[in-house]
Amino acid sequence: MIPFSIYLHIPFCRHRCNYCDFNTYAGQEKQIPAYLDALRHEIAILGQAAGIRLPVHTIFFGGGTPSLIAPGEIHRVLKQIEKEFDLLPNAEITMEANPGTVSRTQLEALRTAGVNRISFGMQSSHPEELQLLERIHAFEDVIDAVRWSRQAGFYNLSLDLIFGLPFQSLERWKTTLDHAISLKTEHLSLYSLTVEPGTRLNAWVQKGIVPAPDDDKAADMYEYAMVRLARECFRQYEISNWARVDNSGKDYASRHNLQYWLDQPYLGLGAGAHGYAGGVRTANVNAIGQYIRMMKKENSSVFPLSPANRVFEKINRETEMQEWMMVGLRLTEQGVSRAAFWARFSRQMEAVFGEEIENLLELGLLEWFGDQQDRLRLTHQGKLLGNQVFMQFVGD
Repeated sequence: MIPFSIYLHIPFCRHRCNYCDFNTYAGQEKQIPAYLDALRHEIAILGQAAGIRLPVHTIFFGGGTPSLIAPGEIHRVLKQIEKEFDLLPNAEITMEANPGTVSRTQLEALRTAGVNRISFGMQSSHPEELQLLERIHAFEDVIDAVRWSRQAGFYNLSLDLIFGLPFQSLERWKTTLDHAISLKTEHLSLYSLTVEPGTRLNAWVQKGIVPAPDDDKAADMYEYAMVRLARECFRQYEISNWARVDNSGKDYASRHNLQYWLDQPYLGLGAGAHGYAGGVRTANVNAIGQYIRMMKKENSSVFPLSPANRVFEKINRETEMQEWMMVGLRLTEQGVSRAAFWARFSRQMEAVFGEEIENLLELGLLEWFGDQQDRLRLTHQGKLLGNQVFMQFVGD
């Protein structure tokens, strides 16, 4: 059986950043105890609904700011998962954290609780850029957080960076990247800023308070990062993600995120969480209070559905093939293979997407590679125009 992954959404924040359109809430900390009760209840319901102890090889606490939750409560959540699921040895257990919300003592307690990977939202090393994004930390907090994590026994750390900011120059981006590299973490995630509708940043752009991101400048920053990180022995395994491989051959690519990109099953628990298992896509209600109320009312469900679902959709074969191409092409090293496509769908890839593939090959955005020239991946130019490639398969 293919192992499952579990995503746990922690929607609480001290401050909601101006660019964020995730399901997060500031000033709701009083609801944390009831929320965690509901989350453990959802774990129990889904575990029992599965009918067997499903194998789980990755767990991811995302948010929001999961590091606002006490380590003892994180431990209780993990123990609930161990009770209901078959948590495999050496499972990857990741927590997102804001560098301004952690201490050495807290990190030591999280490591003891079972968390073995931390992803810090660094974003930038420049105070003006952090202020523009309304982040509540300084770069000095990132330095401290990484040092404390090492002292606490974490040997798998990741940093998130954002490029393409209003007013950001290529030189300032180079400095941020240099500072991130100097911290010697095992993994980096680099994201181009997207101004999402409904965010404060979007309102500022609409009013002319700050300029819209410059796509050409962002492309220059991305190209620079690809070259710079290759020199530092980071391998780009996904369009926005780079990982080290240590001297023993250990690969620090995010196993949890690979679950998504390999189109393998995952459960999404918590307010606003999304899941995909058994050919069914699920999404929970967003509001914290509504999530808590719905979980209090129910004690059973039909797997993979949860009492908190607001959306559940059976994915048809055509959609599944489209999404297989989209997520697979995000994997910049391995791409999509003819053999894997046939094994999954009993169809030839070109028989389904021949026109799209041929068009993208002619545009120089895709290329065949491998010993048998039977794998399809993004070219260098394709990485810069990834969304245009993906739209050929799944539309908007």
